[in-house]
Amino acid sequence: MIRTKGINHIALVCRDMKETVDFYTGVLNMPLFKTVEMPGGGQHFFFDCGGGNAVAFFWWKDAPPAAPGIASVKKFPMDAKTAIGSMNHLAFHMEESELEAALDRLEEAGVEHTHAIVNHDDSRAGIARDKHDGVFVRSVYFTDPNGIMLEFAATTKQFGPDDVAHVPVGAAAN
Repeated sequence: MIRTKGINHIALVCRDMKETVDFYTGVLNMPLFKTVEMPGGGQHFFFDCGGGNAVAFFWWKDAPPAAPGIASVKKFPMDAKTAIGSMNHLAFHMEESELEAALDRLEEAGVEHTHAIVNHDDSRAGIARDKHDGVFVRSVYFTDPNGIMLEFAATTKQFGPDDVAHVPVGAAAN
């Protein structure tokens, strides 16, 4: 049996390693703990995002250009679909009590963000204006300098069997 212990790291690609280091260490306060020079050129840097988890970036001088709306979100929430096999967004766990301070920090740093905490619930819209007992995650969405959509997410309830209530749709349904 395979038993994992969580996510060790997720590896993304950046357009500018210095800009990425400045953002993740300076704005998000994630310490840079390992750097690697790649054989044949390029870099691979690792940031501590808490809880024993890491987010890492590759940089190559000749990397293909960004492809918003294909490999990354074009604009949340209006245009958040991405291609099959792409990463839609990366969510960092945060205590609910820290979300307002995170909004303030993003604002101070001039980082585009949702400007309000998003209350995710099971309503038809999937989002509630105000927090209520049915809200299961509260989030702040923003993008890094590479256009990668990031989220600070605070889970607000314990999940149970009733939270798995939908039949998965197969590809043949298209």
